[in-house]
Amino acid sequence: MEEITFTSDTILSEVHLHKRHKRHFMVRLNAVGQPVFQSVFKILSHNNTQETVRKASSFNDKKTEDTEKDYSSCSPEGIQQNDSENIGNLVDEDGDLEVTRRPQSFSERREQNSARNIVCPTIITIGNEEDYTCEENIDSSHNIVKIEHTMATPLEDVGKQIWRGAFLLADYILWQPDLFRDCTVLELGAGTGFTSIIMAMIAKTVYCTDVGEDLLEMCKRNVSLNKCLTEPAGGKVTVKQLDWLKEEFSEDSESPYSWTEEDIADLYDHTTVIIAADVIYDDDITDALFKTLYRIAHSSRNPCTIYLSTEKRFNFTIRHMDITCDAYNHFRRCLEKFENISDGKLKCTATEIKPTFPQFFNYERIEHLELWKITAVSLT
Repeated sequence: MEEITFTSDTILSEVHLHKRHKRHFMVRLNAVGQPVFQSVFKILSHNNTQETVRKASSFNDKKTEDTEKDYSSCSPEGIQQNDSENIGNLVDEDGDLEVTRRPQSFSERREQNSARNIVCPTIITIGNEEDYTCEENIDSSHNIVKIEHTMATPLEDVGKQIWRGAFLLADYILWQPDLFRDCTVLELGAGTGFTSIIMAMIAKTVYCTDVGEDLLEMCKRNVSLNKCLTEPAGGKVTVKQLDWLKEEFSEDSESPYSWTEEDIADLYDHTTVIIAADVIYDDDITDALFKTLYRIAHSSRNPCTIYLSTEKRFNFTIRHMDITCDAYNHFRRCLEKFENISDGKLKCTATEIKPTFPQFFNYERIEHLELWKITAVSLT
C-alpha cells in the first residue's frame, strides 16, 4: 500500500496533510486495524523565534514605507504639481501615455511565495525507528517531540490525529512557563497526548484524559516516547479515562486507565489549571465539555484557570444554503452561558488571548485559531 485512499467520511488533519516531510514512518497497526505513524516535531528555539518575529515585523514596516513612498509619486496630486518636462516623461515617443505601475505590495508577494506543495501522505514499509530518526537528521532528543498518531480517520477517531489547536496551546505554554510551573494540570480530550507532554515539561503533575482504551494506549505510548523531555523537569503524566457524558469517574478496577479514590482526591485538592485543545467540532460534545468543566471547577478546592484552544471551521450547509461555522457558533453560545452562570455556586470570567506570541513549532497558524482563558472560582 503506497497511498492512503480518502473516502467521503474520512477526515485528515491539516498538520499531516501539509507536513514538510513527504514520508511518514508507519510503526504498527492498532487494535482496530488502523495504521499508526510516528512523526517528529522540533521545538524551535525561543531566542530564534523572537528574532524571526522581530525581523519579520521590521521587514513589513520597511516594505510598507517603501510602497507608500513609491506610490505617492503616482498620485493625481503629485502629477498635477509636475512641470511640463515631467509630464513629457509620462508619454512615449508616439505620444501614448505610459501608466506607472503600482509597486507590488509585500502581502501580494508573500501570497505568491507561500504556495505550499500539498503532499499526499505515503506509507513506507515497517522498519526500525533508528532508520527514521537518521533520515530526519534529528540532532538532539531534548528539543524533539515524537508522536504516534493515525491519519485519515472517521469523525469519531479524530482524537488519534494531531490538530493545529494543540500547537497553538503548546506555543502559549512554552511562552508563559511561569503560569504553569509546579502546577497540577488536567487535560480534557487529550487525544495523542501532545499538549500534555509539553505541559509536563513545566508542570508538576498532568492528568492526561480521554476516552477509548485504544486511544489511551496510544497516548500512554507517546508519554513513554517523550520521557527524555518530561523526566528532567520532574513532570509526571498520568493517563486516565474521563468520559464527559458521564458524571462519575471510571473506577473499574479491571481497566488500566480507571481512577482510584486517591487519584480523584488529588485531582480535586491540587488542580489549578484545566486545558483542552481543538475539541470543538460537535454540539453534543461541546455541551458535555462545559458540563464537565462546571462539575470539576465547582468541586475543586482551588480556583481553576481554563485554557481552551479552538479553530473556526467553515462548512456549506443545506439548511442555511450558505457557508457557516455552526460548531464554533455553538461554542461561543456555551461560553457566554458559562460566563453568565448565576446559580451562586461558580463564578466565571472569559477572555480571549490574542495569538501574537511566537511559534515554537513549525505549523500554519491561521487567523481562525483562537485561544480562550476562563477563570472559574467555586463559591460554595
